[in-house]
Amino acid sequence: MKLAVFAYSHTGCGTARRVLAALPEADAHCYTVARLAEPDFLPLDKQVYAAAFAGADALIFVGACGIAVREIAPYVCDKKTDPAVVCLDERANFVIPLLSGHIGGANALAARLAQALGAAAVITTATDVNGKFAPDAWAVQHGCAISDMRLAKAAAAAILERDIPLCSAFPITTPLPGGTVPGQTGALGIYIGCDTREPFAQTLRLIPRKLHVGLGCRRGSTKEAIETAIRTVFRQHALDLRAIAGVSSIDLKQDEPGLLAACRENGWPVRFYPAEQLRAVPGTFTKSDFVSSVTGVDNVCERAACLGAQTLLVQKTALRGVTVAVAEEAWEVQF
Repeated sequence: MKLAVFAYSHTGCGTARRVLAALPEADAHCYTVARLAEPDFLPLDKQVYAAAFAGADALIFVGACGIAVREIAPYVCDKKTDPAVVCLDERANFVIPLLSGHIGGANALAARLAQALGAAAVITTATDVNGKFAPDAWAVQHGCAISDMRLAKAAAAAILERDIPLCSAFPITTPLPGGTVPGQTGALGIYIGCDTREPFAQTLRLIPRKLHVGLGCRRGSTKEAIETAIRTVFRQHALDLRAIAGVSSIDLKQDEPGLLAACRENGWPVRFYPAEQLRAVPGTFTKSDFVSSVTGVDNVCERAACLGAQTLLVQKTALRGVTVAVAEEAWEVQF
């Protein structure tokens, strides 16, 4: 986590150091006004706020809420992309999430700091104070994509007024959260899954990143050919591209520019495996003598997909020199 901490007094700087001690994993920078000349604190000016808001995961202000509000105001844009902003008084009595409480993680950060500092977390988001399900917060905590932010807002508002139906393609192993009931029909509901099914008239889909794409390709396959093959397979099988956890192939392909570019530009983590590791993957796969003669393994894409997951959803599909297979991780939904 990239963190920027701002303090405006000697006491505040002492509290900022306590904040750093409570977040040892953070890549943190502390700033204060030049007149204080605090060791290990960088000088603070207006440009620092702009750079921190654009580049940090969280901003922590040790001082009055008014300072924080005025300094971040010019940069607030979108709850999907704004960083978490948290304010605490210089004696660490109260920790207040000001911005991006759910998606940005400010509520969770405030709660963690409050526990570490012996402070009170002042949480004001409606779903939290009413003990109701917050779909956006749950999605972030579990690494899920959100299909539609407009529907996420509508679902959260509805949950405050009534129970709405929720269903999942994965097994649910805990009681449902407040504000939801089991169901697969209705005007508005929540569906958790990697596919594009929409069981409700308005369906908020929470999309776990649990699909692993196995890939084979001819030497010199272009980025466009690889992207087209993956997108075509996902469309044909009603799978959501946002569910991709990663792409895998044989190590013979680790220098393929098209494959590397496709993964880089789409944000897909990519891994390469030696033939002996692929051969050791248990299961029944589509065999090819030609592929075996070239690579040393009878099937690259299916075996590569199953190295990261348990269930083969899509068998080898060939499209213009690119072969694609998709496997899904075993996963349980817990609230």
